[in-house]
Amino acid sequence: MISQPSRHCTVELQALPSRIGQVRRIISAHLRHWNLDPLIDPAALGVTELLTNVHRHAQPDKMCVVDIELLLDRLTVSVRDHDPRLPALDTGAGDDDLYATSGRGLGLIAAVSDTWGVRPQGETGKTVWFTLATPPAPALPPCPMAHESPAPDTGPALTGAPDGVREPSAAGSALPG
Repeated sequence: MISQPSRHCTVELQALPSRIGQVRRIISAHLRHWNLDPLIDPAALGVTELLTNVHRHAQPDKMCVVDIELLLDRLTVSVRDHDPRLPALDTGAGDDDLYATSGRGLGLIAAVSDTWGVRPQGETGKTVWFTLATPPAPALPPCPMAHESPAPDTGPALTGAPDGVREPSAAGSALPG
């Protein structure tokens, strides 16, 4: 049984620096609306890195499509562009790399995501994606069943008397005698 329906958002854009900030805000708003606030920072960081890669490396153009999809317990963020060249994770660990200001995008994505990968689409481009696990839903307090609800407080206990006259019981009476 699916407890939560799929949610999806698609944005088509030219990967320019000014547009990257707009897409970050769009993704943040959707995740906030979907009550996934803990995923905003890693999703925004990941999409920023992917769009920056399109801006810096994609040929013949900078057009791309960003998709975010929530399905059950997994958020998938992907960026599809028209460049068939596949990115590679830079695994260099030289001293010069410690202070590098570029070339760390896929490493950051690998660090903040649960999984990531690349889907080639022949000569028409590729899709680079990553996933984030959704936080567990907060536990709801138990709902009392109708037969478990306490009886309403009606005051002192009454005992039945003939002809429908009700008299207080000795245990419930505050009067002497």
